[in-house]
Amino acid sequence: MSISKKVLIFTATYNESENIEDLIYSIQNQGSPTDILIIDDNSPDKTYEKIIKLQSKFKNIYLNKRNGKLGLDSAHKEAYQFALNNNYNYLISMDADFSHDPKEIGTFISNLEKYPFVIGSRYVVGGKCFMKGRRLFVSKYGNKLMKLLLRINCNEFTTSYRGFNLDMLNNFHLNMITSKGYSFFMGTIHAISKLGFPIKEIPITFADRKKGYSKIPKFEIFRALKNLIILSILR
Repeated sequence: MSISKKVLIFTATYNESENIEDLIYSIQNQGSPTDILIIDDNSPDKTYEKIIKLQSKFKNIYLNKRNGKLGLDSAHKEAYQFALNNNYNYLISMDADFSHDPKEIGTFISNLEKYPFVIGSRYVVGGKCFMKGRRLFVSKYGNKLMKLLLRINCNEFTTSYRGFNLDMLNNFHLNMITSKGYSFFMGTIHAISKLGFPIKEIPITFADRKKGYSKIPKFEIFRALKNLIILSILR
């Protein structure tokens, strides 16, 4: 990676006190000079207190503690604007529960040198997904349906492990995405494709969380289906 490139790693947290310290240490140990932004929605388990303690040790950690649970989509939009305001070249977003392996950050960075948008894919050659049962079925076939209806040559629409080359995406902003909740991630792919930017998929290993619990409400499946139909019409 070019030394001149500024890289921001972003994750949103809500009740991730069991994971956040290990995640931050793991990111720090990857060797690439990056900053870390964490947007916490006033976690009842006080995730933010652990982050504040680590800020005294690591000067490259930024925390935005919000007043309440304002949602994933708004957190990602805030992170995107933070990256622009602070002149970062690359923004990489990931989950805070270790479903995304920090060891793959280097691969994102190397690909962002050539591509405007990079997404970690469970469903390309070399990708792995260790979810089970209903969650795996919904994810795997939901992504196939999105690819079919949106007519976008991409196998992964829903993971948040993705990278943005902010220098190349000069007429794009996450504020353009109107889809809420987890549909926001699908909406981002749709908007980037519609603007004509190439999408680079890289294989990732998606591990089911070991600590804490999944915060995806069941109604998100129906909201995603509704938004998929709307986006397929707008395509």
